[in-house]
Amino acid sequence: MAYRGKKINNPAAKLSIHFLQTAKDTGGQLLEMESTYQAGSIEPAEHYHPCQEEDFTALQGELTVKMHGQITVLKPGDSLHIAPGVKHSMWNGSNSNTVVNWQVRPAMHTEHLLETAAGLASDGKVNKKGMPSILQVALMANKYSKVFRLSKPAFAVQKVVFVILSPFARLVGLQPDYQEYLD
Repeated sequence: MAYRGKKINNPAAKLSIHFLQTAKDTGGQLLEMESTYQAGSIEPAEHYHPCQEEDFTALQGELTVKMHGQITVLKPGDSLHIAPGVKHSMWNGSNSNTVVNWQVRPAMHTEHLLETAAGLASDGKVNKKGMPSILQVALMANKYSKVFRLSKPAFAVQKVVFVILSPFARLVGLQPDYQEYLD
């Protein structure tokens, strides 16, 4: 479980996260992190959060953000608010590390999703773009659909496909999350 002061690392995404305030600390109202994107981090799959808003403040370096089909670069002191349902992706395309303050409201189970993704990446269970297998994605997408959704294909299509794939994923021993990543 995430706790204040815990640090996780996702080597595939070149992203480390330091939890400043967790769902437990804030009664579920806020998840606050300091995130470091290593130089040249990869652009993740475009996604959105159906029920949550995010706020980012650049503390060091440059954070590249794609939102509404437009590219924006946040520099130290710049802030960005992302409303629920807005499709976006962000990464560090520069040659030096980028540090941001990242706040998610409400917290929901976002920290568990982040811990699971980092654990899978640390164990080499993702591809070079940082994505787990389609069977693993199916389980995670079903469990965490209230906090994270891929932009494509349409959510209704994803839901049908992932529900069909989930029994096969469980059959081969996969889970939506793993206790060893949440400890």
